[in-house]
Amino acid sequence: MEYVVKAGDMVKHFRETRLSTLKPPQEFFDHRQLSRPKDLNEATSRLTYNSRNFSGNYLLIVLLLAIYALIMNPVLLIALGFLAGGFAAINKFAPEPLQVGNHVVTQKSLYTALFVIGLPLLWLASPVSTFFWLVGSSAILILGHACLMEPGLESEYQGVEGV
Repeated sequence: MEYVVKAGDMVKHFRETRLSTLKPPQEFFDHRQLSRPKDLNEATSRLTYNSRNFSGNYLLIVLLLAIYALIMNPVLLIALGFLAGGFAAINKFAPEPLQVGNHVVTQKSLYTALFVIGLPLLWLASPVSTFFWLVGSSAILILGHACLMEPGLESEYQGVEGV
């Protein structure tokens, strides 16, 4: 029960910190603010400003790309579901050793069977290539957007305090 409370607190904290920084689509996709940076210094300053300003939107892009990657790789989805479901089922239905005929089935033997079946299935699903596709596609989209998007007017007044 303690884990449920912690997970609920984590979700609440995530919603308050990250999802509260989501910018509206009109601001995120404003084509009038797109321009090529003059030099590397300007690109770096845009990257720094936009990564803070649009952090919630960038996180949403990564999550959507991860969901897309799982949908496009059904073997990986099946392998992850099999392993996660196996762990949950073993913990819920077999906490104590079971007597099946002349054999005693323990949690250790069930976990061994789960790994013997699940790990080759996971290997066939190529999770490493899916991970690197996710990292590469996210980096291209996010770095491209952050470098091409001009900072808004509010960036000019960041260091100025009210008098």
